[in-house]
Amino acid sequence: MRYTGPACRMCRREGTKLFLKGTKCFTEKCPVERRPYAPGQHGQSTARRRKVSEYAKQLREKQKIKRTYGLTERQFRNTFEKVSALPGLTGHNLLAALESRLDNMVYRMGFAASCRAARQLIRHRHIEVNGKTVDVASFVVDPGMAVRMRESSRGLVAVLASLEQSARGGALTWLAVDKESFTGRMLERPTRQSIPIAAQEQLVVELYSK
Repeated sequence: MRYTGPACRMCRREGTKLFLKGTKCFTEKCPVERRPYAPGQHGQSTARRRKVSEYAKQLREKQKIKRTYGLTERQFRNTFEKVSALPGLTGHNLLAALESRLDNMVYRMGFAASCRAARQLIRHRHIEVNGKTVDVASFVVDPGMAVRMRESSRGLVAVLASLEQSARGGALTWLAVDKESFTGRMLERPTRQSIPIAAQEQLVVELYSK
């Protein structure tokens, strides 16, 4: 089941910003900065513990990546099983597969402030891929495919605000975005070095390999 509660609780649990609320994560009122410990009545006492088992480290890393992309446990596990048979490093392939999801692509291109907002745009049929409307957030975008906002949806306040905010950040080398036509395109499969997420994906591989 997908988590639908406060996004900041997940960030506090992982001890880092997962940028689940878009621009709101950059404000001074961010709960992660004001309360840098896990939520709940035992959050502060947990933060003082010194020894953490290897399993706990692997679990937390898996949860951090899964929550960053907004996946359920089943979706995350299925993605891992698909990439485990591919050549190359499984951890790198996992992140590349997650980055290639349509909801993440819409977010990376600046059409939405977060992955959660991107999924809403997709479900409400505001997004087209190669000229056809796609309402499945897990749709895999391949290099060369064009992701575009429907012409009737380009005046949405949330979309315009997100595009304006994204202009202040750095562009990804494997994406090309034309903000005039509200179109983006994957130029190549993302490499680990070009994926802007601070994660130790190898710990996830170790966790699922037991």
